[in-house]
Amino acid sequence: MEKYYQKEFECASAEEMRAIQTERLVKQVKHVWDNVPHYRKKMEEKGVCPDDIKTLEDLSKLPFMTKADLRDCYPDGLLAVPKADCVRIHSTSGTTGKRVVAFYTQHDVDLWEDCCARALTAAGATNEDVCQVAYGYGLFTGGAGLHGGSHKIGSLTLPMSSGNTDRQLQFMTDLGSTVLCCTPSYAAYLAECINEKGIKDQIKLKAGIFGAEAWSESMRQSIQEDLGIKAYDIYGLTEISGPGVAFECCEQNGMHVNEDHFIPEIIDPETLEPLPLGTQGELVFTSITKEAFPLLRYRTRDICILNREKCSCGRTLVKMCKPMGRSDDMLIVKGVNVFPSQIETVLIEQGYQSNYQIIVDRKNNSDTLEVMVEMTQENFSDSLGKITEMEKSLVAALKAMLGIYAKVRLVAPKSIARSEGKAVRVIDKRKI
Repeated sequence: MEKYYQKEFECASAEEMRAIQTERLVKQVKHVWDNVPHYRKKMEEKGVCPDDIKTLEDLSKLPFMTKADLRDCYPDGLLAVPKADCVRIHSTSGTTGKRVVAFYTQHDVDLWEDCCARALTAAGATNEDVCQVAYGYGLFTGGAGLHGGSHKIGSLTLPMSSGNTDRQLQFMTDLGSTVLCCTPSYAAYLAECINEKGIKDQIKLKAGIFGAEAWSESMRQSIQEDLGIKAYDIYGLTEISGPGVAFECCEQNGMHVNEDHFIPEIIDPETLEPLPLGTQGELVFTSITKEAFPLLRYRTRDICILNREKCSCGRTLVKMCKPMGRSDDMLIVKGVNVFPSQIETVLIEQGYQSNYQIIVDRKNNSDTLEVMVEMTQENFSDSLGKITEMEKSLVAALKAMLGIYAKVRLVAPKSIARSEGKAVRVIDKRKI
């Protein structure tokens, strides 16, 4: 699998990978202890010092890091190297509080781009391809990560950033883009525009790498059909590095974690105890190669499952499933855990597209759940006198999935604002 299918890492035996991880973990704990006072204090409070960390089993002795720690230490309280050694920062949106600012040395950037190069290679990209990067650039990690990965494998890279859809389509057709990197909601929107303009026969895309927001298997199938491609998932978060922490291969049934850089754990979000492989729980990552901003046992709040089933692609890296929701901001409506991905699955199975919004409110001391669903042009044209019946059908399907009643409101095509970045899926008025 070309340069970035690295046998010593991606195809390492369990014993080889444990040796790599152990050596790097021990070194990283010492690095953090020596250079990050905030984390050293957390370790001291737990009665742990670097000498206590000798094997991977000792990882559970370390304290967790959370987004609260990152906000408390804003902007550079977790920096583990002199600022003069850093060459870049990236940052989260800061929509729920202070921004998280992550620092990178040149070494960090190089390793991050290697991880993204692995993701592109797993999707079949080579130096023969034209890679159109339509993730946002700037502080957002998406554009920079896939841009660097594309360079690593020698693809012709189109640094489009998000937005300006007409220009996206012009370059896609004129330069023959073969790999598209963007959010899944924007990929769906591009597909919609391509079909509207009748230019599908001019599109040469073969693969797409989509991430940065939740998307269902049903949405994947819809994008693949509409664009005539294979759609691959990619996972990452700014706090750990960005996209490329994990990526899908040709099997498209889980993402390989780059274990030589990130040690994954699954914990019970209530007891915080580690859980065995194959058990659903909260995903935790430890960075073992980052210099500037290394996080140990960082709670992602993503709910998923890890497994080591043999993969036909030949990689031995552990796989994580697509995140099944969040342990912190999942919707709890009338005491029931509700994930947007569940609602999206129902909508697509019922013949609707993935353009919807979930509105949660509280009236008379009781939660209410409303799903605003955009109709396709086809079912809108056929809907005369049938709206009520169509809404009732969706209400029943959603109740079967969620176990609670959700009001459904069908709206005309294109009446829900399109997103060129992360889609705004949930409006929770209870927090306003």
